Amino acid sequence: MINVILHGCCGAMGRSVAAIAESDPEIKIVAGIDKNTDVSYPYPVFSSPEECTCSGDVVIDFSAAGAVDALLDFCEKKNLPVVLCTTGLSESQIKRVEKTAASTAVLRSANMSLGVNLLLKLVAEAAKALASSNFDIEIVEKHHNQKKDAPSGTALALADAINEAMGNSYHYIYDRSQVHEKRDSKEIGISSVRGGTIVGDHDVIYAGPDEVVTLSHRAYSKAVFAKGALAAAKFLAGKAPGLYDMGDVIGG
Repeated sequence: MINVILHGCCGAMGRSVAAIAESDPEIKIVAGIDKNTDVSYPYPVFSSPEECTCSGDVVIDFSAAGAVDALLDFCEKKNLPVVLCTTGLSESQIKRVEKTAASTAVLRSANMSLGVNLLLKLVAEAAKALASSNFDIEIVEKHHNQKKDAPSGTALALADAINEAMGNSYHYIYDRSQVHEKRDSKEIGISSVRGGTIVGDHDVIYAGPDEVVTLSHRAYSKAVFAKGALAAAKFLAGKAPGLYDMGDVIGG
């Protein structure tokens, strides 16, 4: 049995993780952390990490960027592994994640979906096959109207996967409204759409002479991210300090 502390337990993703964990015999939610403690859950809820008196094997975090620093302090102090699912982290926070990983296991991923993490590998292979034949690369991501960060962490991860495969020879363009010139062959355009209740759509478009190849992922429910986070928690519990990602989970 893996005992999980759920950071951001009152949010939509936190509730989804808890609901799926109820039917998983290998997982038990032993505590929640959320600024909203006026809730009735089958486990205690604390308003901050430092107030948490329960011990666990791993933390699953679905919170907000502003809450991550205190969580990392807590996990580093307790040598507690953490599955870090929150996106929109600043450069200084990413460095803080790397520092924490020196003393405890940290799994950070822009997207917890197993399908998206397979897509990360596919887009890199496609770029290596198509870019030399003058295919331009564009990424379009769509999310619900409550998402605050743009572009999505997943869109950036897709761009990074492509760029790394191509020797980091590309640069990213987020807005062409003020640029009146033809497209650079070494750019990756990243466009964001926000509307309705879209859970998460990502299209990677390879547009070449007279043909277009598109690799896509559609999330129809937040459950895909919750299932991935629980799989990551099972993987991470008991692991040595270090920085892990969902590729490690898929690879076993």
